[in-house]
Order: sequence, then C-alpha cells, then structure tokens
Amino acid sequence: MSSHWESFYATHLPPTDFEDNRKLLQDFCERHNRNNERIVLVTSGGTTVPLEHNTVRFVDNFSAGTRGAVSTEYFLERGYVTIFMHRLKSLQPFTRHFNGQKFMDMLELDERGPNTTITVKPDSVDVLAPILAQYKAAQENGRILYVSFTTVSDYFWLLRAACECLATFTTRAVLYLAAAVSDFYVPAHELPTHKIQSGGVAPNIQLQLVPKLLAPLVSLWVPHAFVVSFKLETDESILITKAREALNKYKHKLVIGNMLQTRRNKVVFVTPDNHYDLVLTREQLLKGMEIEEIIVANVVANHTDYIKMF
Repeated sequence: MSSHWESFYATHLPPTDFEDNRKLLQDFCERHNRNNERIVLVTSGGTTVPLEHNTVRFVDNFSAGTRGAVSTEYFLERGYVTIFMHRLKSLQPFTRHFNGQKFMDMLELDERGPNTTITVKPDSVDVLAPILAQYKAAQENGRILYVSFTTVSDYFWLLRAACECLATFTTRAVLYLAAAVSDFYVPAHELPTHKIQSGGVAPNIQLQLVPKLLAPLVSLWVPHAFVVSFKLETDESILITKAREALNKYKHKLVIGNMLQTRRNKVVFVTPDNHYDLVLTREQLLKGMEIEEIIVANVVANHTDYIKMF
C-alpha cells in the first residue's frame, strides 16, 4: 500500500513548467557543488488550493513571504548560494524594499526640456545603492536561483525535485522551510472541471489533510541535510510542545517557533536538546533591525556545528 504522500504525487500532475525548473535546479546545484559551497533552499509564501481544474476559485492563506524573502538576503550575505522557492507574486529579496508607494517616493520626475528624465532623489541614493549592489552581486555571480509555485501541488513537485538535486551536498545543504503550506486540499479527482456556479444550492466541498512531506524529505530525500521547519501558533502555551513533537516525529534538526502576534520581534529555537528565545530589543527595532538577521546568524551557527560532527 502506498503512503499518503506517494498517492498525492500519483494523482496530481506536475506544473506545466516543471521540466524547465528541474533542469534549472540541476544545473544550479551541479555548478555550485563542484565548488564545495554551502547551499540553502528557502521556501517562501503561501500555497493555494484550487477548487476547480480550470481554476477561478481557490483557498489561500495570508502569507506574503516576508520571512523567506528577508532571510534569503542574510543567507547570501553569509556566503550561502541560495535557491529561493517562492509563491508567485509574493515578496522577493531585494525588491521587497521598494514595493508600491515607497519606491515611487524615491524617484524624481523632471519634465523640463525636450526629454523627460527620471532620477533617484539624492536622499534615497544611500538607501538604494547598497541593496542594488547586493542584488547585482548575487545575480551576476549566479548565487541565487528563483523558482516559483502557486498551488500546493506545484510546491510538492518542486520541493521533491530540489531535494533530489540537494542530496549531493550532504551536510552542506540547509533546507529552510518557511513557506506556509496548506494543511488541507481537494483531491484532483474530486475537482469539477469548470467554475463552480453560484446559483442554486451552495457547494459541499470536502477537504482532506495534506501529506506531511517532512517525513520522506528527512528520511529519504536529503537524509544528511540540515533541515529547519517553522511552527506558527496563536496559543503560546502549546508552542514549544508542538515544536518538540514535530522534532520527535520527523527527526529533523531545528524548529523555529513563532507566535502570530509577535513573529516580527520574537522567535524560539527548538532543537532536540534544548530551546532558547531570540528577541529584538526596542532599540534594535527602532534602528530598523530585522529579526531574520539574528535568525539566520543562529541557523548558520547551528549548521556549522552540525557539519563539524561529520
């Protein structure tokens, strides 16, 4: 009898661009593995659950991909080559600093003379220049690969393909699983072909539990990688217990727990042996420091200790 996750792959087709993305992942990993580099896979953003094959309606979650996008910048700063596997149109590293009005406010429009020119305002150059320099360095040196998904099925297929490539890095690979993966889905064979009509009786939609990919990921796909998962709760009294249960069940290396209300300034690191808080002080917050900076620093330190064990 096949497992739940095997059944999921057997009944859900890969995304239409899957082979192109798998080739990109293979080429990226082969190139950097030859150089004996450390690599991190950052998953980021939420997944959708389609309610029709020709999808008009779907179930989504609130994740904008902030933690994954911000963390990617700090992993690159610390010398890790990075696969950024993100929800399409979610926040991305570097460009996340300039979304919407903030970017427009940095520009100056000059319509004097025969040609209209657009320049960066003098007081914005100091903000834009270092971020642009980091972006250029990552892009031009081929140190980041962007791969996007939308549905939970897309995510499953791409995650397994990435793990197949990362396995050759053994202990030099980190999986930083920050994506907000749907907990429930509608099996493909139960989806109507066309848009659910709104007239008449309301539809009765039966959701099933999404398979937990941590089990095959840790035990089969990347058994030597340093795997980090995240646990978000709204009840602080159960956070560490839930994180510890996940570690005991899946046998990975680290759970980063956070509360919905305080996730921007406090997390808890839960390892098989202990747990400790990481908290931004009020002074650090006022200076614009991001908690992902200290999260990544601690992940890197834990990863270094892990490598030394082999």
